[in-house]
Parts: sequence; C-alpha cells; structure tokens
Amino acid sequence: MTPPFASLRWKITALVATACCVVALVIGVLVHTATYERSIAEGGAKALAQLADAVQREPGAYEPVIRSPDELPRTLRDKVRKADGRPQTWYDTRVAHVPWMWAAQESKGRWTGVRVAMDLDWLSRKALDRHIVYAAIAALAVVLPLSALATGFLVRRLRRVAATARRISDGELDARTGGPGWGRDEIADISAAVDQMAGSLERRLRSEQRFTADVAHELRTPLMGLVTSAELLPGSEATDLVRDRVRVLRTLVEELLEVSRLDAGAEQAEPVPVPLGELVEDSVRRTGLTVRVSAAGAGTVRTDPRRLDRILANLVGNAHRHGRAPVTVTVDGATVVVRDHGPGFPAELLAHGPQRFRTGAVERGQGHGLGLTIALGQAQVIEARLEFANPPDGGATATLRLPSG
Repeated sequence: MTPPFASLRWKITALVATACCVVALVIGVLVHTATYERSIAEGGAKALAQLADAVQREPGAYEPVIRSPDELPRTLRDKVRKADGRPQTWYDTRVAHVPWMWAAQESKGRWTGVRVAMDLDWLSRKALDRHIVYAAIAALAVVLPLSALATGFLVRRLRRVAATARRISDGELDARTGGPGWGRDEIADISAAVDQMAGSLERRLRSEQRFTADVAHELRTPLMGLVTSAELLPGSEATDLVRDRVRVLRTLVEELLEVSRLDAGAEQAEPVPVPLGELVEDSVRRTGLTVRVSAAGAGTVRTDPRRLDRILANLVGNAHRHGRAPVTVTVDGATVVVRDHGPGFPAELLAHGPQRFRTGAVERGQGHGLGLTIALGQAQVIEARLEFANPPDGGATATLRLPSG
C-alpha cells in the first residue's frame, strides 16, 4: 500500500501549495516595491516643494528650516556637494519607526535643508504587507482543501484502475474498471486500455481453456481403446514399452481433464475434520516413493482429504522427478512443507508461479509441467496457500498452508 505522504494526492496538493506561495510571494514583492517607490517619489516631491519654498524665504528665528550643513545627514551633504547647486533628497531610515525624507540645496555658499516625516507612509506600507500575507494565508486555506478534494477524486479513479488490474492478475478475468463512464481525460483512457487488455486476455485464456478441455475429451475415447488394445498384446519387450507409453499418455489426458475442470471452476471442496499428520503419512505411503515424514507438530484441520491427497502426491512426485534425494515432508500445525535437495525451482516459476507444459529449467528434469499447476489449482479449491521457494542451503521447498479450524 502506498504511504500516505507518498500518495499522488498529497504530492499534487503540495505542488499546488508551493505554486500558491510562489504566486503570493511574487505579487507581494511587486506590490511592496511599487508602493515603496511611489511613497518615496511622493515624499521626495513634497520635500522638494518645501525646500523650494524655504529657499525663497529669508532666514528666521523660528522657521523649521536647516541653514547649517552640520545639521544635515552626512550622506545628504555629500550628495549636495556633488550636485552643483541642484537640490537633492535622501530617505533616512536610521530610526525605523520615524523615517524622514530630507531635501537640501547649496547655492552660493548658502545651505538650505528641510525634512518631511514619512511615518504615515511607513505605517501604511507595513499594513499593506500584513494584509498581503493574510490574503495569501486565506487563499491557501481555501485552495488547499479544494485541491485535495479534487485530487482525491482523481486518485480514487486511479486506485480503482489499479485494483481492477490486481483482480485480473489474481485470476478474476471478468473484472472491469467501468472507465468509459468517467469522462474523456487521460485516466479514462487508461481505464479503457485496461478494460480492453482484460477483455483480450480473457478471450485468449478462455480459448486456451476450451482447447485444453476439448483436446482432453477428444483423446479420452480413442485412448481407452488404445489401453484395451495394449493389454491384449502378447508379452514382449516391445509390448512393455507400448504399455508404458500408453500409461504416460493416459496420465497426461487425465491431468488435462483435471486442469480443464479447475479452469472452469467446476471443482467444489467437501471439507471435513481430519488429523493432518495421519493423512500426510497415508498420502506419502501411497505414492510408493522414498520420503522422510516428520509429523510431530501436526494438528487437526478441516479440509477435503481427497484433494489434499492429490496435492501431496503431486508435490512429492515433482520433488522426486525434478529434484534429488533426500525428499522430506514436515508437518507443523496446519502447514506442510515438501523439500528436495536438487537444483531448486527456476526463477520464472518463483516469480510467476507454475505454468502448464513448462518445467522451467533443464536441470529440473523433463515433464509436462502439469503437476504443480494441478497442485496450485487444488490448493485454491480448498482455500489453502501454496508457496514455492529455494532455501539458501540448496534444494526446493513447496509450502502448503491450510486454513486452520
């Protein structure tokens, strides 16, 4: 399952939040800069107007006009000396809560300077900056829930497509997303593609299943005649060879019929309480193969003994046919483990499970690949889980986990 903060929903929401913050920051900087420049321009114009009025007046005892350069800020004095008599302004922010706009001019050795309080402009800009921040926070409070809600709808659609794909992968061939009814966006295209793929896969698998069933049924009648004819042949080495090949062919046809019934879902389990240890020992003994059985930890399970016997016979037979001795069967509670000491299962089987008519590797021996396929199908009928693995110390293990109770 996807971690909450790794979900596409939260990634898109985080992207929207980042975009909103960037837009708010850019707009805030632009508004702040424009307001600052306008305030400085207006303050400068006001200070220059007062300076021009002060220049025209004669010096007086009580006028708020600076006549000595020592009373002017040093930066402004330097600007005035370089200006060749032109008036100069300077915005003084040395005291943050009482900023001033200065204006000064020197003409024929006479200095004139004035200053204008800019505290109201400064307070107005501060208030504007706060309002921009508040507006950005309010916008985020509205946009983020809406984006999370809208993205959640898209994510639910994607999860439905993913869930349908998993159902198809688990064997539910008629699963569909129902995507065409959702709209005409990219997710609808993905849904339609998944449905189309599922339909094509279902048709091919159904065709394969029908072919397998038809072949098995068509071969059964002539095979019975062939079995009867082989039994009537006079005893000889050639007769024994013919009878052996007929038995192999008969087993193959019976396995094909069993596979076709499993594919069609025609098999139904008849569970009853059984002592698992005794049932495993009896099943292994009937195979006639050399197997070491350990059932000290066996319990009682509710299962179909006939189908469990079929699974165990196939697993033990596969271990002898494709692995190497010793072959062991261990029972612990409701779990049965069949192990051989051969080359192990091929990587393809471990990744995708057993497939009919495919043994997977030459070193595992020859066969039709139906034994494990049947064992897996019968395990699904009795609601058990069959797992295949290669232990680190070599060999192959098939673990059958039966439902407890």
